[in-house]
Amino acid sequence: MAVYGIDLGTTYSCIASIDDVGRPTVLRNLEGTDTTPSVVFFENAENVIVGATAKDNAVLDPDHTVSLIKRDMGRDVARHIHGFDYTPAEISAFILLKLATDAHTTTGQYAHDVVVTVPAYFGAAERDATRKAGQIAGLNVIDIISEPIAAAITYGVLNPDADRTILVYDLGGGTFDTTVIALRGGHIEVICTDGDHELGGADWDARLVEHLAERFRKEHPDASDPLDDKQTEQQLRRDAEDAKKALTTRTAHTVRVMHDGRVAAVEVTRERFEELTKDLLDRTIELTGRTLATAADKGVTDYDELVLVGGSTKMPSVAARLENEIGLPPRLQDPDLAVAKGAALYAFEETYRRLLREGAAERAEEMASRAGLSEEQRRQIAGRQIKTVASRAFGVIVFDPASGADKVSHLVHANDELPAAKTEDYYTVHDNQEAADVRVMEQAGSVESAEPGDNNEIATGTVKIPPGKKAGWPVEVTFALDPSGLLHVTAVEKESGDRLDLQVDVGGMSEAEVERSRAALSKIKVS
Repeated sequence: MAVYGIDLGTTYSCIASIDDVGRPTVLRNLEGTDTTPSVVFFENAENVIVGATAKDNAVLDPDHTVSLIKRDMGRDVARHIHGFDYTPAEISAFILLKLATDAHTTTGQYAHDVVVTVPAYFGAAERDATRKAGQIAGLNVIDIISEPIAAAITYGVLNPDADRTILVYDLGGGTFDTTVIALRGGHIEVICTDGDHELGGADWDARLVEHLAERFRKEHPDASDPLDDKQTEQQLRRDAEDAKKALTTRTAHTVRVMHDGRVAAVEVTRERFEELTKDLLDRTIELTGRTLATAADKGVTDYDELVLVGGSTKMPSVAARLENEIGLPPRLQDPDLAVAKGAALYAFEETYRRLLREGAAERAEEMASRAGLSEEQRRQIAGRQIKTVASRAFGVIVFDPASGADKVSHLVHANDELPAAKTEDYYTVHDNQEAADVRVMEQAGSVESAEPGDNNEIATGTVKIPPGKKAGWPVEVTFALDPSGLLHVTAVEKESGDRLDLQVDVGGMSEAEVERSRAALSKIKVS
């Protein structure tokens, strides 16, 4: 039984599985590389291209090319292309389908059962949209797990005999997370996490793009602005990414900016690049410090390892700054591939445990034998526990008599252990109130706030109140957040038994719409 782990990244994605000696292995795509650019080019209404070719076409046809779609996951936005509106989940589905199809071609086995990773700081909306992207692609999404957990699984398997407390600093192409994880007796426990899902390597690239354009404007003041031309802008983004990568090993790199029939040769030194992006790195250090403070409040103050994950951690300034600030030598943990490998390990282990729970011991043992696992490894997998925490706070809108205004009452708080379940009674405001609105809110900013404007409404519903009830009639509300970070809300009026069940369904796609989308997109050729 083949299962797969997918790192669905902002700028690059990859897929991994377990080989015949039990090791996680990243499967190369048809272009022969480990990672696939998370770029989608809509050639026409019937043909979609994903990956390196799509990235090349971003320069030639930017209006029909989509990148950085991960930053829109969970949002009710669409891209209108060739007469159709595509949601972020649908566009992400094309990327997942490309990975699964290439894996099938490489291994001969259909990639169907998958675990997909998301940034630790993704909320319920983004996680739900990621799961639906997998369903639209025709995949069975076993679970959604956080990228730092996947990296920790890879670390734990490579260091099976060592109990460790590790700080995972995960700077990817479009997101940043920092997470404290304890490895104890083969078990994995997330102590706390923090981050920013709109901060990543793409922002370092954007600073370089601005710098290159500014230097061109100074050299050719009579030419038009290169950033006003979509093709030139896309080319500058390619050049900026190449320059960033070059500056990981070189101290200077020259970019030829060509626009409006003019050329400007711009030398970028590593020192200048670090000056341009210092505030971005400062932001990651600030978030890391906040994470360490939260961990200290939970009694964790000593660390054995600082593990760097994500391709953007290859920038020399990252390791140097972290070692200076934290005092631990950073360890690059296979930064581009560790997350996909950890997801593959988790997919394998979770499937093995599920088969044992369901009484299918023979299938479980066949799976373990094919992977070459020893009896001790099987015992460890069967008993391994993974504990994680909520990435955001969740609550409901209530009326505050003291201020005369609405506020958010949070039932689940950021860094509460998962699964989390909390029940609270709330009360009607008026006599003879016929119904109570249940408005589910998720923390939007970096810190918890009772102000409605600092939260996003992610679900809503109504509970009926029996006739003739005085103000203050109770409605019982329960929030249940599962280990994947997906939220279920119930509200019950106890006398009548009227019950509201809300499965958080953000992004405008119900399960029926997912099926319709899957059927429609299955007619489009993806390569």
